[in-house]
Amino acid sequence: MDNWDEIRTAFQVARRGTVSGAAEALGVHHATVIRHIDALERRLGVKLFQRHARGYTATEAGQDLLRVAQTTDDQFQQLEGRIRGRGSDVSGELMVTSLVELAPLLVGALTSFQEAYPDVIVRLLTGERLFRLEYGEAHVALRAGRQPDEPDNVVQPFIHQDIALYASQAYVDRYGLPGDIEALKTHRFVAHDDPDGRAPFQQWLRHTIPYDRVTFRSSDSRVMNQAVLAGAGIGFFAMREAAAHPELVQIMPPREEWTSPLWLVTHVDLHRTAKVQAFLTHLKDYANEGPCR
Repeated sequence: MDNWDEIRTAFQVARRGTVSGAAEALGVHHATVIRHIDALERRLGVKLFQRHARGYTATEAGQDLLRVAQTTDDQFQQLEGRIRGRGSDVSGELMVTSLVELAPLLVGALTSFQEAYPDVIVRLLTGERLFRLEYGEAHVALRAGRQPDEPDNVVQPFIHQDIALYASQAYVDRYGLPGDIEALKTHRFVAHDDPDGRAPFQQWLRHTIPYDRVTFRSSDSRVMNQAVLAGAGIGFFAMREAAAHPELVQIMPPREEWTSPLWLVTHVDLHRTAKVQAFLTHLKDYANEGPCR
């Protein structure tokens, strides 16, 4: 059956017994009701109604259709109720995507969000690939750099994450503290394996420090952070994350050219749902209350 409008029309005629009653319930002209019934009977090859002066009475085939249509209508009503309830309920999966570098911020925010909404199942998706919100790959994206401009997305400025240069106390004990930029050029660095990376601080490093001083290289920010903590060299940390590691020593404070803005991105179809709005509000509060923005 490929025409649900005709089925719905027949259902209303069977329930109300008249063309005018069905037309009023459906908000269509009575001629449309007659046309739907005639087309449906012609397609099925059976009479669904007996016509008489008082209206329409369902035949045995019409009664079968009425029972099936009633069950289907009930199921659709239940489905509508569940969907509406889900729209106002903060539960089920919450899919958030970001670069892995932002995981320390998001893990804390998502954990405290679950404490407030224990029925939420969190999925934090990280990676270099740009997850497509319009395909339902995530509810919320946290992105860095220039303002995203994909169509049908709602983009909100979030925070500027301050980045500074750090080394472990063990590294400082071994190599000392650089007094200025020239002294910095003699030290050992931990940085991305791609010297031409797009991150603002990576570009600064490329133009300021001889690349052969980058003696520990990786394509994974988690590896780079661990290398700095292990004393392999000087590297970049978000101040928020560095605050969790008292063994780190700040070598250079944040510089404006190292900072890139963060953006909260949601698809327009999901932006106003209760779950997404609750998480956006929570994340903003968490970021504003946290240490070392």
